[in-house]
Amino acid sequence: MELVGLLPVTRVVSLTPRMKRVSFRAPDGFVGWPDQQLKLCFPRASQEMPLLPASSGDDMRWYQEFLAIPEDTRPWMRGFTVRAFSPSRAELDIDFVLHGDSGPATRWALTAAPGQVLGRYGPSEIYRRPLAAGDWYLFAGDETALPAIGTLLESLPSARTVGFVEVHDAGEEQPLPAVRWLHRSRGESLLAAVRAATFPPGSVSVWLAGEAGVVRALRRHLVADRGIPKNRIDFAGYWRRRLTQDDAPTAEDLAEAQERVAQAAGG
Repeated sequence: MELVGLLPVTRVVSLTPRMKRVSFRAPDGFVGWPDQQLKLCFPRASQEMPLLPASSGDDMRWYQEFLAIPEDTRPWMRGFTVRAFSPSRAELDIDFVLHGDSGPATRWALTAAPGQVLGRYGPSEIYRRPLAAGDWYLFAGDETALPAIGTLLESLPSARTVGFVEVHDAGEEQPLPAVRWLHRSRGESLLAAVRAATFPPGSVSVWLAGEAGVVRALRRHLVADRGIPKNRIDFAGYWRRRLTQDDAPTAEDLAEAQERVAQAAGG
């Protein structure tokens, strides 16, 4: 499968008041796996489809060519998780959290319709990372982590799993097993719930994602207070409070990225 291409929209469904599922025609040769990441490229207001570099070579070369596109015509690029892939339908599903109309992805998703087209880079097998084996599995995240948590839970049907997901209210809950739902509308928070939780015995494999500051605080708690080794915690800051993906990385962002690279390399 080519790493670069276009994704035509085939169906759009509202899952909850704040979550919309968009189905796309899958590229030829597409293969799915849990927690599968790719980059979506959203066209500028004057474009029917995004302008993409012709090259589909290595990551660095393609990204350099992408940045060489003049800013006023360069697509907005955002990272997403593939929620599901159906070989029989030749479709892949991607869920969009509707944060309002402040960002390009949400603005696009609010009016998404069959026939529209996005660009993509990926997914690449290079970024496929199986979870560490454990006696049980801990998942914690907010609504932006729901697509990944859903695929991971579905890949572990017989494993012992504990999940915490923070959403706005009960209307945002989805049919997932072994998940404790936390509602911000009632003052509940992901960090407080994990801190107060009683964990099962045995070795644990941890997966964390969501707002970067919350993920960092969760990870510090699990390492310092629970004694969980860092190499048993898979973590990702999907978004940053008061900052977008177009803003420069903070010192904490850079340190986190370096640690994730070292952890993936076995360091």
